[in-house]
Amino acid sequence: MSRTSRLVLHGAIAGAIAATVVAAWFLIIDWSAGRAFYTPHFLARTLLDLGAVGVGAGAPEVIAYTVAHYAVFIILGILTALLLGAVPLAGGILFGGAIGFLLFDLVFYVGLLSSGRNVVVELGWPTVLAGCVLAGIALTAYLGLVGPVTREGWLHRQLRSRTVREGLIAGLLGATAVAVWFLIVDAAAGRVFFTPSALGSALFYGARSVAEVYNDFATVAGYTLLHYVAFIIAGLVTATIFRGMEDSPPLFLALILLFVTFEAFFTGLIAIAANWILGALAWWTIAVGNLVGAATMGIYLWRAHPLLRERLHGLEEPV
Repeated sequence: MSRTSRLVLHGAIAGAIAATVVAAWFLIIDWSAGRAFYTPHFLARTLLDLGAVGVGAGAPEVIAYTVAHYAVFIILGILTALLLGAVPLAGGILFGGAIGFLLFDLVFYVGLLSSGRNVVVELGWPTVLAGCVLAGIALTAYLGLVGPVTREGWLHRQLRSRTVREGLIAGLLGATAVAVWFLIVDAAAGRVFFTPSALGSALFYGARSVAEVYNDFATVAGYTLLHYVAFIIAGLVTATIFRGMEDSPPLFLALILLFVTFEAFFTGLIAIAANWILGALAWWTIAVGNLVGAATMGIYLWRAHPLLRERLHGLEEPV
């Protein structure tokens, strides 16, 4: 088999895998909302301008849309494999994410051109974006396993950095600690997942009261993703400051200022964008949650830097 034939074959497989990931993602979303196969039915009727969902037989439309769905992804996979086989681009998560954003734009514009409707908003843009990004990452991950993707990319080089690794771990630990705290608070109040639902509803749908909160899988998953991204960024910044404190211990003041700024920014953002959340959640639960997250990141990074502990201890000793 020639190199081009192998690229085409692997591209087709990668596309089929990505298509399956998207289909499985929306199947989970639809089932969690109690409306199985709603998304393919909705897209089929919308793109073909057949009217509202539920009018007429659904199974033939779902099957036809699924066939077209796989065909589009297989073509995308082949084109991506041929591109990566011809141009020495670094693949992996970053490239997969870029493909995901491209798919997101494609869904938006195809919906507008074919029906004049913004299907991204109607399906929920966080849900559509997450599905597209997952598909892009799945596509490039498979191509990375079989060869066309350049394995040594920017992300791989960064992950070899101690500061980046520590920042990622600190961010994940902090985000998880806060998520567990609010899970406990919500469970004690008899409304599990209310906090991510409220914050996600305010951010994604512009909710203005408790009555407008969407307590569903898509809202919780979308907000949770942004929650972890925000904490990873905070973890990277904090890890960088910890690394700098090994050479200049007085940077400890900068760390304190960072926490105070982060606390004020988060609370202020809620107060400006959706002040009703402060009443619905109780301000002290937000304050304690931020303290839990910051303490978790701080303890991890403190234990990961014995040299810093020695130098700070040396500053305390009398001269």
